[in-house]
Amino acid sequence: MQTPVIAPSILAADFARLGKEIDAVLAAGAEWIHVDIMDNHFVPNLTMGPQVVKSIRDYGITVPLDVHLMIEPVADMIVPFAQAGATYISFHAEAVTDIPAMIDSIRQHGCQPGIVYNPQTAIDGLEKFIDQVDLVLIMSVHAGFGGQAFIPETLDKVRQVRELIDQGNQNIRLEIDGGINHETIQLAAMAGADTFVAGSAIFKSQDYGETIRELREQSTIA
Repeated sequence: MQTPVIAPSILAADFARLGKEIDAVLAAGAEWIHVDIMDNHFVPNLTMGPQVVKSIRDYGITVPLDVHLMIEPVADMIVPFAQAGATYISFHAEAVTDIPAMIDSIRQHGCQPGIVYNPQTAIDGLEKFIDQVDLVLIMSVHAGFGGQAFIPETLDKVRQVRELIDQGNQNIRLEIDGGINHETIQLAAMAGADTFVAGSAIFKSQDYGETIRELREQSTIA
């Protein structure tokens, strides 16, 4: 398994001071920044677009930007997010009919492709193209809103994906997103996750450094 990565979700940040918020979590030890893109169509919420990703890059942030597209259709937004500076672009299996084509499109535009599964979606068929992606993201809440409670049953899916990754000896990130805190992160790590998205747990805490240190400690106990 790869070294754990903590990816704060800016969905929970103070957007009036977004650049400074990102500086603060990176200084506190985070490795990636997670960007939740919602369209008020695929999910019942509306967040941000490529211009926010570009503004983060223009501000001077150089770490991986982990762009999670909770949108439908997906195809027309690959180029704008790639040009804006995304590192990873992940799309929902539920939103795409030709998954291999979408993976190819993301890679052709210079980004690392990822695929996302909602809690209610089985991973049937993932074995056919898992070797084509760089990241698999398992949602441990229902996509669309921050601050939801962790769904323990999703850990079974994390275990299934971990088994697929290990069977193929693949260098693929297994990410989990939703309700991650100092308690649930250990459960997720024990199930096989190595990349952890945390929004409210970090940005609503009083001390980003202490919170990220605690998350990292719990993620390595497994």
